[in-house]
Amino acid sequence: MANIDPLLRRNKDFAATGAHEKASIIARYPVYVITCLDPRTDPSAFLGLEVGDAMVIRNAGGRVSPDVLKDLAYIGYLAGMLVPVGPRFEVAVVHHNECGTHFLADEDFRRGFADIIGGDDAALAAEAVTDPEQTVRFDVELIRSATILPDTITVSGHVYDVTTGLVTTVVPAAPMHARAPGREAEI
Repeated sequence: MANIDPLLRRNKDFAATGAHEKASIIARYPVYVITCLDPRTDPSAFLGLEVGDAMVIRNAGGRVSPDVLKDLAYIGYLAGMLVPVGPRFEVAVVHHNECGTHFLADEDFRRGFADIIGGDDAALAAEAVTDPEQTVRFDVELIRSATILPDTITVSGHVYDVTTGLVTTVVPAAPMHARAPGREAEI
């Protein structure tokens, strides 16, 4: 039996509920959550999301990468086309304590991983989430300075505590700010 088999059985139960039939391409809450792929950090659980509630992207550490910025640019453009006078959408960056990317702070681990993927040692070190409040602030600023993103979004930053289950706001929601020279995010 494949490991996914029990989940595929659950899928049949889900499909039978019909919950997917009411979901729209436009999220019920205009929120785009960026968080970690750690199984303890499922935003459906800790934010109480249901199908169609929000857009979610999960990656190692919940970090903002060039691909995440491109996805945000796409969603911003699409939102502008589908709902030109609609509400702003918020990008909520959520990092967490006890993140597995902390291993990237270890020089031997990082070098071994860099060798496998052909990655840059310094770039991998920067991806480590050892202080989630600090990395959330950095990623919020990275989004706010990205010139490819529309000014119609707001950005917030949060830390999820895997031991208490609580989310703490570190950077309150605020609109994109004026982009000064030299503050552009590279993609």
